[in-house]
Amino acid sequence: MRTQKYALIGNATVTIPRPENYHDCLELIRSDRYRYLGIKEKGVTIVLKSILQTLFPTRHHSLPILFWFRLSQYRGWLWPLCRWMYALISRNALIDIPVRTKIGYGFYIGHGMCIVINGGTVIGNNVNISHFVSIGTNNSTPSVIGDNVYIGPNASIVEDVRIGNNATIGAGAVITKDVPEKGTAVGVPAHIVNNKGNNPVNAYQIP
Repeated sequence: MRTQKYALIGNATVTIPRPENYHDCLELIRSDRYRYLGIKEKGVTIVLKSILQTLFPTRHHSLPILFWFRLSQYRGWLWPLCRWMYALISRNALIDIPVRTKIGYGFYIGHGMCIVINGGTVIGNNVNISHFVSIGTNNSTPSVIGDNVYIGPNASIVEDVRIGNNATIGAGAVITKDVPEKGTAVGVPAHIVNNKGNNPVNAYQIP
């Protein structure tokens, strides 16, 4: 799997995987499903379950969205179908996350609905994102988000801010400035209230 590093705050960086084949896509899908289910599944099981969950949604209704999103990030022979399926189910959930968005292992969408993310955004590994979240820019300078970050409901992240590893973004916060590692940001505009850090459930161990 090809990877690319992006700068955070100070000397910290975040490393984002970039799939080069369908095996890479399945590894990313496996990491997402582990965040939800706490188990590592085989490739055939992942594909069959994901297709069934697309046709018959379960309580983990974000998993089919992530399944088709990950497959759409590789322009292989299945790309037209995967891109069409992703557009269909993401539109129904009112989720706008372009397939060019750079997202690491173990992405978790809580209550998968009403999310808008700029396609140039970089999102690290084991990140949780909630409903009614907006990450955007008016100047082609989107945010870079580190590993193990939790973003609460109704949060807005504006322009080219850097959010450090293990940070927490509180519900309804409007982020216009960098958030340090392990920082918790709340309020409008947001301010830092503590540095206890975030420990995501079922964190996927990056290969």
